[in-house]
Amino acid sequence: MKIADVLAKRQGQWLELERLCVVFEAKNAKLDAATVSRFATLYRSACADLALADSYRLPPSTIQYLHRLVGRSHNQLYRSRGFEYSNWSRILLEDVPKRIFSDGCVKVAFFLFWGIFLLSAFLAANPTMWPAFAEEILSAEQISQMEESFANPIGGRNASINPLMASFYIMHNTGIGLRCFVGGLLIIPGVLITMFNAAVLGASFGYMARPDIAAGPNFFHFVTAHGPFELTAIVLSAGAGLRLGVSWMKTDGLTRLSSIRKNASEAMPIMGAAMILFFLAALIEGFLSPSSAPYEIKAVVAMLSSGLLMFYFIVLGYPRGDDASAT
Repeated sequence: MKIADVLAKRQGQWLELERLCVVFEAKNAKLDAATVSRFATLYRSACADLALADSYRLPPSTIQYLHRLVGRSHNQLYRSRGFEYSNWSRILLEDVPKRIFSDGCVKVAFFLFWGIFLLSAFLAANPTMWPAFAEEILSAEQISQMEESFANPIGGRNASINPLMASFYIMHNTGIGLRCFVGGLLIIPGVLITMFNAAVLGASFGYMARPDIAAGPNFFHFVTAHGPFELTAIVLSAGAGLRLGVSWMKTDGLTRLSSIRKNASEAMPIMGAAMILFFLAALIEGFLSPSSAPYEIKAVVAMLSSGLLMFYFIVLGYPRGDDASAT
């Protein structure tokens, strides 16, 4: 069969591609996944047809028509679309919290972290039950350093260094999250890192809560405001890493690479939320936590932060209606 005859039979697809171009060019076009996929398929076919027409020196009018069609399609397929606030609000206020709430790996990380954190804090705060627990978890050097660092009341510091310290906290906190995330890729190291962080942080809080520790009130004066965001971010980082770690072991019939790709798209919102919380925690830790503001103000910030976290991840994330029936 001649190439000219082959291309003649493809004219129906060219016309369909032209009609879709008109749809794509509409200012407020509502495009579903099937339409975009069909458009991309027709675009690739038109590119192949243009190459054939050019190679076999078909009439210039046909080549020019295909040139215009391919160029028009390319501009629509790869054009920069305007920022759509409605889509972003739906993603941020509906899709992300629901995905995080329903993620089993996040739930495992949550219960693992907070279970060990609370147990470690309880044992460290009650030396009669396990007298050397705090020293075994934190070491005598760490305990001495904590008591020395918070020996004096929190009375504020030179405001000019607050931005520098906030930047340091961003890097430091993000580093903790990345270690939890990367460790989760191999599952067991991620679980151990999460358990270690939970035990150390819990023991620190518990030890400083002892009534005989003079530096305790100063410690809580510093950590209360930024604690909710920072600790939640650690949990989310661990959950995101565990999600990817599980993906290469439990593939659900996919190839390992396809399973990792699929789960990576599910882990991105989790890790993105963790990075935002680390950033917010660092800002609070850099500006409010070291300030001379009354403890009551810092406690209110902590309560508001906790309420915001519960509203976003539980109230907005809880499946209801069609979501519940779909699961």
